[in-house]
Amino acid sequence: MANLPPPAKPDIRKRTKAALEQLCAREPRFAEAFSAVGFIADRRRPADFANLCRIVIEQQISVAAAATIWGRLEAAVQGRANGVFSPERLLKLSEPRLRACGLSGPKVRYVRNMAQAAKSGAIDFNLLPKLEDSAAMTMLTEVKGIGRWTAEIFLMFALDREDIWPAHDVALQEAMKRLFGLKTRPDVKKMDKMAEAWRPHRGVAARLLWRYYAVTAKRATTDRVEEKTA
Repeated sequence: MANLPPPAKPDIRKRTKAALEQLCAREPRFAEAFSAVGFIADRRRPADFANLCRIVIEQQISVAAAATIWGRLEAAVQGRANGVFSPERLLKLSEPRLRACGLSGPKVRYVRNMAQAAKSGAIDFNLLPKLEDSAAMTMLTEVKGIGRWTAEIFLMFALDREDIWPAHDVALQEAMKRLFGLKTRPDVKKMDKMAEAWRPHRGVAARLLWRYYAVTAKRATTDRVEEKTA
């Protein structure tokens, strides 16, 4: 089966456990959240072109709709031979064919831009894992269609970066509001200020908060909630 996530490594689980212990020791509300939701599952994805496209597709739509659209796009790109989900294969699909998979006009342009960038080497999936967070973010966000949120999610779940803090994420803001008893959702500036004390484990804090939001909002428990679901 294509695009399966890599198996969880014991060292990654131990690292997540240690990060959670440190976060709970620094902030009692994290201990409260952890008690409510339990250990956060491993949601890593392969750091490849297919999963970058999938993250873009998942933006601002429901989990169910995203899964349906992704299934159609994956089948269209891979073809009957179940080939590799590659930039070259995607670029062979016409705009009407991509629209028929369920992609909006902007997302058709975005995935095609990403395919061109991957084909040309502007996005180098072999180099990305070796780059520092800021450099990896820059490589991704220089491509039209890849914003800060998309790049941050890719770094967190594909490149396994522990200190990424997607402060623009609405679901994360709502989780912060609920857990910390705030009257309104914190803005990006306040999110960043509150999270400063959680370095270098802000990404683990975000995963715990997403899970807390999912549970308290009585949604399907998942480590990541799309922006529109808040």
